[in-house]
Amino acid sequence: MILDDSERPAAEYEALADALEDLREKVADEPIKESRLEGLFDEATTTNPNIWNTVTAFIDVEDGEAVVTETSKLAQGSWAPEIVDDCDAMLTVDITYGQMPDEFKYTVLKKLEEKIEAARAEAETART
Repeated sequence: MILDDSERPAAEYEALADALEDLREKVADEPIKESRLEGLFDEATTTNPNIWNTVTAFIDVEDGEAVVTETSKLAQGSWAPEIVDDCDAMLTVDITYGQMPDEFKYTVLKKLEEKIEAARAEAETART
């Protein structure tokens, strides 16, 4: 199916929302240590919070699947534009040393839901 330029942004946002929904379902159903967000969990729960304050998973949609391409820590400031522009979504959590898997999972599922809702809203806006 070939999309014209006016349909393309909406389709891209829908694809992102669908991929993030799939990721959310897998994270909800699997132990966090067996999920695609295992690296994010490890960084968020074992990193020294006196040095770093957030950790981010950079997510690309590849063949309809949300793939975590990189996980990075940040102390202060913001990511360089070329890093942000090169990914489809970013999932950022606060570093909480020793956080339990269930608490981390709850936080991540909530943040994924917000990202999904935002992508669906962007798709709707792009259609109008």
